[in-house]
Amino acid sequence: MPVLTDIAQLAVCPAEGAQGDLGLIAKAALVWESGAVLWVGSAAALPAAYAEWPRESAGGRLVMPGLIDCHTHLAFGGWRADEFEQKLLGRSYLEIARQGGGIASTVKATRAASEDELHSRARSSLDAMLRLGVTTVECKSGYGLNVEDELKQLRVYRRLAEEGPQRIVPTCLGAHIVPPECKENRKSYLRLLTDELIPQVADESLARFFDVFVEDTAFSREEARTILHVAATHGLRAKLHADQLTDTGGGVLAAELDAASADHLECINANSIRAMAKAGIVAVSLPLATLYLNQEPLPARALIDAGVPVAVATDFNPGSAPSYDLHLALWLACTRQRMTPAEALKGATAYAARALLRDDIGSLEPGNKADFVVVDAPSVNHWLYHFHPETVVRTVISGETAWKRARIP
Repeated sequence: MPVLTDIAQLAVCPAEGAQGDLGLIAKAALVWESGAVLWVGSAAALPAAYAEWPRESAGGRLVMPGLIDCHTHLAFGGWRADEFEQKLLGRSYLEIARQGGGIASTVKATRAASEDELHSRARSSLDAMLRLGVTTVECKSGYGLNVEDELKQLRVYRRLAEEGPQRIVPTCLGAHIVPPECKENRKSYLRLLTDELIPQVADESLARFFDVFVEDTAFSREEARTILHVAATHGLRAKLHADQLTDTGGGVLAAELDAASADHLECINANSIRAMAKAGIVAVSLPLATLYLNQEPLPARALIDAGVPVAVATDFNPGSAPSYDLHLALWLACTRQRMTPAEALKGATAYAARALLRDDIGSLEPGNKADFVVVDAPSVNHWLYHFHPETVVRTVISGETAWKRARIP
């Protein structure tokens, strides 16, 4: 039952309110017990009931909710460094995919990897993410594209969730692309998804969501609608990779299906923006991917101005976003999407939690999980303006210190 004091600025990040509303408190204190937040406010207003509780110092630093990376492809085999060079020489994502590269090459490497090998690599990435203040991670499959290997990826996520310390939110992305062996018979793969994979994932409780990539090289809107209706009957909530490379009307489809989120949206149209705003669908921005692919990023200002909540995530994967640095993604959301630091941070806390249908994380409001990060900066603005590595000095999950920098500046 500690009290954290000497907080230069505390960002509550309330679940409600505007995108830029962080509920900032200067010279703040934070009280927690049994893994949950009890009280936040000005240190000068600390209730007498907590006056004798043990105190810990934030050292005059910024405190904010634990960061939530709400879109990753954490477990995969191999890398795709050669494609990085090809992209720099002018070949497009779609060109590389059509010639057997892209997702298909990662599928081959992931199928060849054992569950233990995938686990070891994912574990290493999670440990590094913890040092960046990331306390919850959404993890997608999608590099197996058959029943056996999709379940293998999802079982890795179950192992990681059991180990902790981070919260793992698993998503089945069996509808990433049609695997090469089914190119001449798409219907056979659709039947595999609806009749075999989805029921088995649900029976083993291996995923919370089912995701579909809607794109020319992946699945049509009609195919996505069919797949996600079946997923819903098995208790799996819809997510969509939508409007990434072309305008597919994915935002409208997300609204129609009451999806938890629609992610990417670089090519979204005005009609989709209106539909998402009306339905309250979270848009997930992935600025690392647009940087790597040299694309124009998601139109954050248009979405925010229309009332669409915009989350920010890394899209960590071996092809279009080979980085798990959520801090860097937030800086890019500011510099390339013109989001304010406050809007970006809310996108990786309260709104990221909303994209995962979690109302107990992402905010330091009383009653929520005591997930928080102590950052070596005086304010949110300074943290995202003066970008440099190793800014996090302590990461706390459910009130327990999960990581602390040995040598604190």
